[in-house]
Amino acid sequence: MTSLGLVETRSIAFGISLADAMLKQADVDLLRAKTICSGRFMILVSGDRAAVGEAMNIAQQAEKKVSSHHTLSRVSNKVIDALSMRYSVAEHAAIGIVECRNVIFGISAADAAVKAATVTLLKLVCGQGINGKSYFIVNGDVADVEAGTSAAEEMLGRNLLEKIIIPSPDSALMRTVLSGGGRDHGKSIIRTA
Repeated sequence: MTSLGLVETRSIAFGISLADAMLKQADVDLLRAKTICSGRFMILVSGDRAAVGEAMNIAQQAEKKVSSHHTLSRVSNKVIDALSMRYSVAEHAAIGIVECRNVIFGISAADAAVKAATVTLLKLVCGQGINGKSYFIVNGDVADVEAGTSAAEEMLGRNLLEKIIIPSPDSALMRTVLSGGGRDHGKSIIRTA
């Protein structure tokens, strides 16, 4: 299991320079560095606990320009793979979609879901274009998807916006939802790890 560090900055330019400083100072992997809603910048790093702690110390020193920072320990590799956009899809199985109030709760809930049941984390969307919210999609047998999304629901409490389970989703829906749009209807984006 890996630790995960999440930093949101008030300035895009500062966020890019902070990501550079974190990478140069600590032995962490950069999973995401991108703009999110309301002109903020999000940095996600992973690595062992000490390295992520070192990177997060750099972020804490810039407190006035950092809007939030969080560290999650013992994060499932399934969450890290989803954040790195590495996933596999079980054909004709169920999917569960969980929508959350913000990014840190979404990542935590996805981690709870994959630890509670034998599900694959297909997609984890963090803040971009959805007003700072997050959502994730898990895949597996109906019973496992129900168990995983129920664990996420319990963990989220009032931070849960919606939870939906779809047994045997249509393959066109899967291609479109996982690719993020409707442009590539003829191409399969289903990947295997």
